[in-house]
Amino acid sequence: MLKFLSLIVIIFNLTLSHKVLAHNTILLLGDSLSASYGMQQNQGWVHLLNQQLEQQQASYRIVNASISGETTGGGLARFDGILASQQFDILLIELGGNDGLRGFPPKLIKHNLLQIIDKAKAQNIRVLLSKIKIPPNYGQRYNQMFEQVFVDVAEQTNVTLLEFFIESVATDPALMQSDGIHPNQQAQPTLAANMKALLDAALRE
Repeated sequence: MLKFLSLIVIIFNLTLSHKVLAHNTILLLGDSLSASYGMQQNQGWVHLLNQQLEQQQASYRIVNASISGETTGGGLARFDGILASQQFDILLIELGGNDGLRGFPPKLIKHNLLQIIDKAKAQNIRVLLSKIKIPPNYGQRYNQMFEQVFVDVAEQTNVTLLEFFIESVATDPALMQSDGIHPNQQAQPTLAANMKALLDAALRE
């Protein structure tokens, strides 16, 4: 009986260890906010967060497919190729900022996001969508329509909507690059912490 119980304990511990070591791959489809714009790749928040996740033996890792200047249309154009070449469990979309900065119609942004999400869901990939905000100088009406796109897309597709992860640093000039749009190197640890909190909460759902 004692040997049997010992065997059960060993199996339980092995199973627990497997669960700790197993991890989901999150593919990040983003723009310059996630592409280490203005700094080395190993200084950006994605690299810093992956280092932390590895040290903590967390349940997920991030594969960064972000490109500076990327739009929702560009992400959509690339996505079939990404699906064909990458294996991942979760898609995190951080796109739309460049669309907004260029004044693209909200309907077009919504269409592109819906297409990306549909393609991911067809492959049984869970989708997380990040809210995006742009500077207020584009006008209240456009800004409201732009921000509503992400809410509407999340509701229509039943995907998890994450808060805008740079919002806590965007109002601090000391943490922004000279363009006032991109966080600087000093802000990256904060962005990593912000995104980790968002992802941890989403993955518990």
